[in-house]
Amino acid sequence: MNRILSAVVMACLTIVVITGCRGAGQVYNVKEAPVATATGKELTMEQVQKAIVEAGLSLRWIMTPDKPGHILGTQNARSHTAVVDIDYTTKSYSITYKDSVNLKYNADKQTIHEAYIGWVRNLDNAIKGRLMAASAP
Repeated sequence: MNRILSAVVMACLTIVVITGCRGAGQVYNVKEAPVATATGKELTMEQVQKAIVEAGLSLRWIMTPDKPGHILGTQNARSHTAVVDIDYTTKSYSITYKDSVNLKYNADKQTIHEAYIGWVRNLDNAIKGRLMAASAP
């Protein structure tokens, strides 16, 4: 009986620990992802920018190209805001954390709410899809 009770207590403690840790994870950044097209031909800077902007807009990101090779992406959901830097060339792109509001960002641990991680993964996947569909000159 004591073994069963001990096992139940351990299982409950494990669930509490796992549930308590849920909601935050490592900040997800995309580093130098290749710009790949279905044809294998290189896109122009304008085509890469267009693909990235369209991918973001399709997911309700506010995409602000502010200089050649850089876009500022902002995602707003209720009281939460995420801001990312998107740097790109004709060869690769990167998505990196810039700022957030109400997403439990911890600079020391480099953790953030899981919603941010999902938003950036979805953005990355959408960019890959738009780039793959883009036609080279």
